[in-house]
Amino acid sequence: MSDVRYTKDHEYVRIDGDIAVIGISDYAQSQL
Repeated sequence: MSDVRYTKDHEYVRIDGDIAVIGISDYAQSQL
């Protein structure tokens, strides 16, 4: 099971087991 945490700047960290994935939300991508 993955756990997702978001920042106020629409960035996120998703923890899936021993792996962490960092990214930006769809909203942030559309604003680039």
